[in-house]
Amino acid sequence: MWNKIFSQLNLIRFGLAMASVAIILLILPRADHKSYTYELNQPWKYPLLTADFDMPILRDSTSARLMRDSIDRMFVPFVKRDSQLADNNIERFKKIISEETSAHEQAILITLLTNVYNHGILDTRLYEHLPQKHENSLRLVVKDNNNNSRSVTTIDASDMLSPAKAYSKIDSIFTVETATKMSPQLSKALNICLAANIVVDTVTDYKYRSQEYLTVTGAMGVIKTGQRIVDRGEIVTPQIFTNLNTYMEMMATRHSENNNTYFIIGEGLFIIMVFGMLYTFLYLYRPRFFHNPRQMTFLMAFISLFVVFAVVMFEYVANGIFLVPFAAVPVIILVFFDARTAIFSLVVTVMISALVATFQFQFIYMELTVGLVATFSITQLSRRSQLLRTALLSFVTYAVTYFTSCLILEGNLTQFSLRTIGIFAINSIILSFAYIFILMIEKIFGFTSTVTLVELSDINSPLLRKLAEVAPGTFQHSIQVSTIAAEAARAIGANTTLVRTGALYHDIGKMNSPIFFTENQHGVNPHAGLNPETSAHKIISHVTEGLQMASKEKLPEVIRDFISQHHGRGITKYFYTTAVNENPDKVIDKTIFEYPGPNPQSRETAILMMADAVEAASRSLKEYTQETINNLVDKIIDTQIADGLLKEAPISFRDIESIKKAFKSRLSTIYHSRVQYPEMNKHTATVEATAKRESDDGKEKENPADKSANGINTSKD
Repeated sequence: MWNKIFSQLNLIRFGLAMASVAIILLILPRADHKSYTYELNQPWKYPLLTADFDMPILRDSTSARLMRDSIDRMFVPFVKRDSQLADNNIERFKKIISEETSAHEQAILITLLTNVYNHGILDTRLYEHLPQKHENSLRLVVKDNNNNSRSVTTIDASDMLSPAKAYSKIDSIFTVETATKMSPQLSKALNICLAANIVVDTVTDYKYRSQEYLTVTGAMGVIKTGQRIVDRGEIVTPQIFTNLNTYMEMMATRHSENNNTYFIIGEGLFIIMVFGMLYTFLYLYRPRFFHNPRQMTFLMAFISLFVVFAVVMFEYVANGIFLVPFAAVPVIILVFFDARTAIFSLVVTVMISALVATFQFQFIYMELTVGLVATFSITQLSRRSQLLRTALLSFVTYAVTYFTSCLILEGNLTQFSLRTIGIFAINSIILSFAYIFILMIEKIFGFTSTVTLVELSDINSPLLRKLAEVAPGTFQHSIQVSTIAAEAARAIGANTTLVRTGALYHDIGKMNSPIFFTENQHGVNPHAGLNPETSAHKIISHVTEGLQMASKEKLPEVIRDFISQHHGRGITKYFYTTAVNENPDKVIDKTIFEYPGPNPQSRETAILMMADAVEAASRSLKEYTQETINNLVDKIIDTQIADGLLKEAPISFRDIESIKKAFKSRLSTIYHSRVQYPEMNKHTATVEATAKRESDDGKEKENPADKSANGINTSKD
């Protein structure tokens, strides 16, 4: 069974690692490690960039567009003449007007129509653009008689008309010569028979136009290998912008064709090694996290998604990688794990994200420094205002590290940019909202942050206020236990806030029957009339009832652990011993007197078990001396160890000795012996009183006016 569970956990951890590697590899850009972000008409912020290979110099988009416009404006179109169309339309016109007009009118109209077709009728669109062309010329491809060779002839288009213009010309001449207007039938016939017999030769036109476009799209020159493309501080002009685009496209193509597979393999091995270091650290030094599937899922998902976010910001936002608040990684992980895990997670996140950073040294130096400062500024997040302080410190650290890196890389401050400082300010503002992400993580993964624990430890919360009203003795007991438990947690480096909060809630189940517990009794003991089994059940039930109450109040799971584990699998010894003594000839079932458990599973719940037993037992001491307190603490804790109640908790004997020392010191402070004030001798007191009275009478006789001056009237009215 255990082997099966262990195998499943290993499979989950392996699956998390492989999924994280796959997601990051999928999002990483498939390009050379030299990736840049640049903008048109902005300074080039990187060092001198030289060509790694020979590359053509192409025209920038603006120049190319202007040249295309110039070519289009000066280009003489190629046309073709449709002689068959003209003959057909003239014959058709003759047939239509043969019965509508006289022979004289027919002769005039046919002559005019023939002349128009002989000069040429242009396509309307071509005619409209013709005045913009050079000398109103057109080009015509002429074939020889054998159709073996072709020659280009330029023709004059100044006398050519569009169909509409040809109609107007024929109509005006006909009206002058005949002194009459065309009838509607003639007008309709003429419109039908007027069509363009000179149209664009699309095939030839496209061929020759494309040849002229080659002067635009062709290379103007070559940038040789090692030759400068752009230098730091140089304005990215349209031509430089085009050269950079050409360089990036050729770089991507070369890697895609040559070694893209090896590039991916290298990135994959790098990511696997980095995650392998994280897994090794967790396995050796944080096994409680390593063996917790939920915590491992959160850790790997959080790091992977943060890296993905950094890559996306780098690819699509100028200087976007500096907008990513990497300091939020240790801050958020510190809340749910510990400082070492937070710092190691920061290193892993920054190392993987550095794959896309342009200046990797500067990036790693700045982000690690800022992340460490953020971690050191929050030893334990208990208030939202702490994030504001952390954000301010992060901004100052960003500014200082940026200043330092500029001096290291350039030897001067010529590249120190206030715009970059503004980006760092935005980064720090984003960091100050990390509390929102903490709340989201709490809801999604069921974790409990220190801020939530601090809010729960407020004794004015409804549940604790009810405990103080219903079971005041239990409430005072819980306060005392939380005090000494927190002291012990501080001594061994455990989570002080968690222990204090868990101690306040560990006995809330006693609210259902407070009278059955000694601290709430006032002379009446309800156990006097009950058998030991029933009494034990009443005592034990405060654990199960406390869990039910905690579930109803939606207390976090870590708090419910304190309720279930503060007695572990221990027994109610008083009632078990009573049952044995009352039934000497009977075998007593020990399980009846046993708490449901489980035994403490963490250092914090182990501390609470010890503190709860020690504080309760300390109330029964007849005298509070250092010796009796020390003996009590040693006896209680040693008994718990002997009973095996602490064997499942990750706590060492050195920790237990520190805990004992903290308990003894704290209990000695609580139950310190007071100095006994001496009683005054009766004869001495009488003498002092007489002397004081005589002294007062003398003062009244010597200064009778003083009483009047002080507002005392000695006369009788």
